[in-house]
Amino acid sequence: MIISSAFAQEAPQEGEAATHAGTVEHGAHEGAFPPFEASNFAPQLVWLALIFGVLYILMSTIALPRVKKILVNRRATIDSDLEASRELQAKAQSAAQRNEATLQAKKEEAQGIGREAHEKIAAEVGAARASAEQKFAAALAEAEARIAGEKKQALTHVESIATEAAASIVEKLTGAGVDRATVASAYANVTR
Repeated sequence: MIISSAFAQEAPQEGEAATHAGTVEHGAHEGAFPPFEASNFAPQLVWLALIFGVLYILMSTIALPRVKKILVNRRATIDSDLEASRELQAKAQSAAQRNEATLQAKKEEAQGIGREAHEKIAAEVGAARASAEQKFAAALAEAEARIAGEKKQALTHVESIATEAAASIVEKLTGAGVDRATVASAYANVTR
């Protein structure tokens, strides 16, 4: 009963009931959306200008100088690193050129030492060869002289051997004794 009396007191008329029920049900307000209402434009613009001004002041005095300082430091660091790398590259190129010049000088020096050693060895070999040729020529001359002496001596013996052999052959063939002087004179007549 209490419920029915509460409904009875609040029961609106039919046209109003439908409108009232729709607004209560959806939580709708009467009128436009508050930010779009013309009466709220002036305070919104004031707050917009105030907040924008505060943000502008904060950004220009605090945030942007810090960012600028970071960018300037970064640029300085990059520039100093680039300059240092250019200097190191120039030093490296200079060292490479000095190294190349040193290598070329050492190569020429080594070639000079090699030429000197070759010339020295060639001179030593030439001297040793000349000495060996002189010794060989002396030994050859001595040998030729010895051979000539032995040949001469052998020829003198050959003559006596030939005369003896001829006398022995004639004796064996004829059986008569032959004078060795006669055979020697006959041999001398034939060999002339």
